[in-house]
Amino acid sequence: MGKGSRDDRLSKLPDDILLNIVDRLGIFDVARASSLSKRWRRIPAMLSKIDITVGSFRLAQDRSNVTSDDVVRASSTTVEATRRMLENRPPSPYPIHHLSVQLFLGDDSISIGQTVASTMATQKVGSSEFTILTYKDGRKCTYDELAAYGRQLRSFVDACPVAFGGLTRLKLEHLTLAQSDFPEIFGICKRLEFLHLFNCDVEISSSLQVEHPQLSQLEIINCRFEGGVYLKWLPKLALLTFKGWLSQEDPFCVGHAPLLQRVSITNIGLSYHKMLKLSEILGKATISDLHLNFRSEKIWVKPEGPRQLWQVFRSLKVATLDNISEECDLIWTLFILQGAPFLKELCIQVWDNVCDMIRDEEERKKHAFSEERKDKGAEWEGLASDFKHHNLAVLRIYGFQAECKFFEFIRSVMEAAVDLEGIYLHNRVLCKRRNIMVPSTSKYPKTYKQKMSVRNKIYKGNCWMVGIHFPG
Repeated sequence: MGKGSRDDRLSKLPDDILLNIVDRLGIFDVARASSLSKRWRRIPAMLSKIDITVGSFRLAQDRSNVTSDDVVRASSTTVEATRRMLENRPPSPYPIHHLSVQLFLGDDSISIGQTVASTMATQKVGSSEFTILTYKDGRKCTYDELAAYGRQLRSFVDACPVAFGGLTRLKLEHLTLAQSDFPEIFGICKRLEFLHLFNCDVEISSSLQVEHPQLSQLEIINCRFEGGVYLKWLPKLALLTFKGWLSQEDPFCVGHAPLLQRVSITNIGLSYHKMLKLSEILGKATISDLHLNFRSEKIWVKPEGPRQLWQVFRSLKVATLDNISEECDLIWTLFILQGAPFLKELCIQVWDNVCDMIRDEEERKKHAFSEERKDKGAEWEGLASDFKHHNLAVLRIYGFQAECKFFEFIRSVMEAAVDLEGIYLHNRVLCKRRNIMVPSTSKYPKTYKQKMSVRNKIYKGNCWMVGIHFPG
């Protein structure tokens, strides 16, 4: 700046460069910057991405020690930021490509919703998202509190139908809704492409039926739909993530979902959980990518024959089985190889995750953990001696140990997969929570001599041309 000059060099930059700078700031910094001068005032109106979060990261992720004053302050700040960024935005040739608002469910949410609705009515808005948080964490909520949150959400939707009608993404948590609420909300959210439900339920322990013409991605995490979830009519659904269920029956069932490609299922298998048949819960879906996570506990999927699995596995290219307990046999996993003729990659992780597992006997009884061997019920006769697979190219094993069950499993795959290109044997994975590696009792080969010994034991005198790799 020259002596006595009132303008800084930053303000003299072209609009596109200023916009590039402002796009890198947090939304609250953008709101403050807009009050610096007339030059800066019009910059927020050019933003193509508006992401408004409630309070701090801690407040949104961990509400164990959050007070009502914290919520009031955070909500007030969110209302102010929403108004600054949206209410004063004049009609502009710059469309909003992405609008995301994270807010607490309560009195202020309607004000935020009305501001968003007004913006949708006067601006070009592409992707739009609501992440709706509750004051209390669901683990500390009573049933009445969850039901009260559900009624608050319904009032919010009814008060702001234009805002919800324009949403393409919606995240909900810690709610119990009336049986008719979900279908009616789906009917209002006509543009919805992504739905995330965490710790949600419907009254009277009934099922949840999902019908929507645009929904392409659905995540249902730790919900308590006693009657299960029926994905009745989802013509554009491509990705389904289902984690955790309490029901003794099938947790979900796929009806009409012709475009469903990727399915991820995670659960801690408890003693009362039934063995799931993938051919039954996936119905007429034809998937290309399957991910199953057993959380180092009871295996909850039932091995089935190729006739039963033909419909759902006929286009399967990648199968990943995570966190299989170290006490489990592995041969049963080959039912996927037998049932998926076009499978290209099979990935298996064997690991007892001590960070997540409950080991105290009293606690395990209290929470109904299985006391039987964890692969009880997953027995399978194995591949027929003349079975050949012509498409599997890659086998990956995480948590590999120099033990007989691994050798036998790998040989079974090599004998069946005639075009197998590579086998990748990884060490146990790093614990992301505690940032520690596996116990020192690991039998993973580290030296060249140990690796050659493992290769020889796997080959067992045969002249296989498949490369065995040890990435570590």
